[in-house]
Amino acid sequence: MNIGSPIPPTTAVHPDTTHVFHRQLQHQLPLAVSGRGITLTDASGKTYLDACGGAAVSCLGHGHPEVLAAMHAQIDRLAYAHTSFFTTEVAEELADVLIASAPAGMSHVYFVSGGSEAMEAALKMARQYFVEIGQPQRRHFVARRQSYHGNTLGALAVGGNAWRRAQFEPLLIDVAHVAPCYEYRDRAPDETPEAYGQRLVAELEQSFARLGPENVMAFVAETVGGATAGVLPPVPGYFKGIRELCDRHGILLILDEVMCGMGRTGTLHACEQEGVVPDLLAIAKGLGGGYQPIGAVLAQKKLVDVFRAGSGLFQHGHTYLGHAVACAAALAVQRVIARDGLVAQVQARGQTLHGLLQQAFADHPHVGDIRGRGLFWGLELVADRASRQWFDPALKLHARVKREAMALGLMCYPMGGTVDGRCGDHILLAPPFIASEDELALIVARLAQAIHLSMPA
Repeated sequence: MNIGSPIPPTTAVHPDTTHVFHRQLQHQLPLAVSGRGITLTDASGKTYLDACGGAAVSCLGHGHPEVLAAMHAQIDRLAYAHTSFFTTEVAEELADVLIASAPAGMSHVYFVSGGSEAMEAALKMARQYFVEIGQPQRRHFVARRQSYHGNTLGALAVGGNAWRRAQFEPLLIDVAHVAPCYEYRDRAPDETPEAYGQRLVAELEQSFARLGPENVMAFVAETVGGATAGVLPPVPGYFKGIRELCDRHGILLILDEVMCGMGRTGTLHACEQEGVVPDLLAIAKGLGGGYQPIGAVLAQKKLVDVFRAGSGLFQHGHTYLGHAVACAAALAVQRVIARDGLVAQVQARGQTLHGLLQQAFADHPHVGDIRGRGLFWGLELVADRASRQWFDPALKLHARVKREAMALGLMCYPMGGTVDGRCGDHILLAPPFIASEDELALIVARLAQAIHLSMPA
């Protein structure tokens, strides 16, 4: 094919003919050609309800005219200026907007191109902070099993999903991992949610003691567990206990809200519902809604002041950080969310979605748990509800569900390895904030059909 020639007529891309290094090299992919609202359309004309926002990204759905107009206007003025030479009006304005609604004490925003970059930057900020204040012996991170923080090597190291880590293990820094807040499987029958949370905090304290708290930089956690665990909301008091513990030992709290933040759980920042403020907060997916690659780290003033008074720089950077068109897209997304009251709508639509899921699956023999907040929900699939036994991983049930859902015109986010990186299956739902009640009902109806068709005989 000559450069500039049109794509030949096709409705799907076969793995043997593409030159794109796709993340899955043995599967034929439909060719997406357009998107509008909560639907995507492929080259055959088939439409798909986007019930997962891609990967909890498309908070405003697809083709929002105001976001597209903002991107066009920005690219006509200035597409790119490297941040070692210039700042831009749109980056400054976006930072002002984000800080105005940020958790208390946040003073600055470090822009990147996505969630993995945001977490990588946060880890390096934590390390440099302690070097700057004269505590270079602090070298350990503590994180949680079954967490996911990104695919770069630092982010993968703090992540706790065994399957994703396995082949890259020799390349990863050593990180201590403690239990996730996984109430469905780990809370004892005679244990209150609050007592369970305090037990987890006590485990974290033991981990700090083992490492020497004076050697620990930060505790890293998703405020609401995401892709690899199937949406794990924290129990009451859990994060307050963690915040107090970290403060007692001078350890930073890094919260990863790449997937669960920016309105997804019914407040702009998921940590608002926990009554805690982190030292560093990573955001991404819902920041720009998928219209351009963008992520960010929100940083507490006390950290920024240390950098400014010390070396005067953050020894880190990426070529496209603060990209003007990406900032313009994110600024437009955030303005629409604020103007249209979409965070409040997430709360209301979330109650609707929860009710629909309960109606469809509360008594389903193979749905063990329905959990979530706002428009962020997970269904854990089990072979037996009474024992909570998972399906044989060899069945790859999550892959079956995805295949059947796509055939029905539904995009959902099934994953395997829910329990320990190998066993267990779940389905994640994260529909756009603009989804109507009728569209949510159609999502649940198609999902019920896809699960039914996926079950082994």
